[in-house]
Amino acid sequence: MDVVALIGIGLLTGTTTVLFGFGGGFVAVPVVVWADAALGADAMRVATATSALVMLVNAGFATAVTPRRVLLALRGSGTLLLLLAAGASVGALATRLAPADPARWAFVAYVALTIADLLLRPGFLRPRAPVEATSDVPRPPSAVLGAPIGAVAAFLGVGGSVMTVPAMRRAGHTMQVATALANPLTLAIALPATALSLGGAAVPAASDAHVHLVGLVDLRAASALLLGALPVIAVLRRRPPRIPDRTYAWAYVGLLATVAVAMLLPA
Repeated sequence: MDVVALIGIGLLTGTTTVLFGFGGGFVAVPVVVWADAALGADAMRVATATSALVMLVNAGFATAVTPRRVLLALRGSGTLLLLLAAGASVGALATRLAPADPARWAFVAYVALTIADLLLRPGFLRPRAPVEATSDVPRPPSAVLGAPIGAVAAFLGVGGSVMTVPAMRRAGHTMQVATALANPLTLAIALPATALSLGGAAVPAASDAHVHLVGLVDLRAASALLLGALPVIAVLRRRPPRIPDRTYAWAYVGLLATVAVAMLLPA
């Protein structure tokens, strides 16, 4: 996969960062698996590490341009942020030790279970008590969920928004505000995961495959994805599209389904 294609896909990661709070991880993981398919089973390990860096930059930039009145909803969430970071450190370390191929199937299973939960359990597609963003702000998830969310998110390279967005949505809040708050939560996960990934052990097949890594991170792929993503984040944060809330929720589910299918395709 050449640089131009990666930049083009970066446009999509920027869009998902703003619209769905993903930080780009759900798009970056299958893309880097394809781009670095020559690494064999290690491609998944490199993809999750590279995804962490992409999410760190995307989520950090998206958080910086999010209105302060929205970010104030996280006031008092210091314990949650610390536990997210602690869990992410454990998940990033587990990525080095776990067999790469089962990790890929774990990614698919995780997305599939999330889709089933969103479709079958009330509160996401059919919120009980919608709250307008102008009158209230979402409550963040309980702090006790921080460590498991961080661990799973870092292990799979997905940022945690697939757990945090539904939780805030089920509290009765709009998709627009729930997805906006997912970015600072993703930032807490991506920072330690990236630090550990940059210091990860070398992948033996990288030199033969002509893939240049820093630790476990493919900086070429990450840079191309970010080059496409950051301008999109800047534009969409200043002029967010007006999407009906129910359509917004269905689009979230549809994107998850697309990513699951993409991971099942041969590299």
